[in-house]
Amino acid sequence: MAQSTTHSETTGHAPAQRAESAPARLADEHSRGKTTISASVVQKIAGMAAREISGVHAMGGGVSRAFGALRERIPGAGTSSTSGVQVEVGEKQAAVDLNLIVEYGASIVDLARAVRRNVISSVEQMTGLEVTEVNIEVNDIHLPEDESEEEPQSRVE
Repeated sequence: MAQSTTHSETTGHAPAQRAESAPARLADEHSRGKTTISASVVQKIAGMAAREISGVHAMGGGVSRAFGALRERIPGAGTSSTSGVQVEVGEKQAAVDLNLIVEYGASIVDLARAVRRNVISSVEQMTGLEVTEVNIEVNDIHLPEDESEEEPQSRVE
């Protein structure tokens, strides 16, 4: 009979906890206190790192993009750097899920590899957390003609 193993049995690490459960707490043996990192911080770092890669047009699914477009129209609301990014943060580890819209013509395999590498590097360097996985879902492809479509002219001035 085959034995099933859990993530913690195969890696020796406990799986990452839900983002809402507890922020990461980092203890340095030379420090005189604890550093706590919120899941929203990891979310923002991962989102910015993903957007740095050429070929990533936007992030988020249709609903989150619609809310983002609405939010941009509200004065002072700004844009959300966490749209399309979900994280699970444990005490020592983090897992990241990304929803991307890529530019037409970009190699999705190469793009995903570059995004994954940049997100892991940025999150680990800035937070000290080990990134156990970065899951990428490509939701859409941005076509060049999407930008060239002119807005319909108003019939009145």
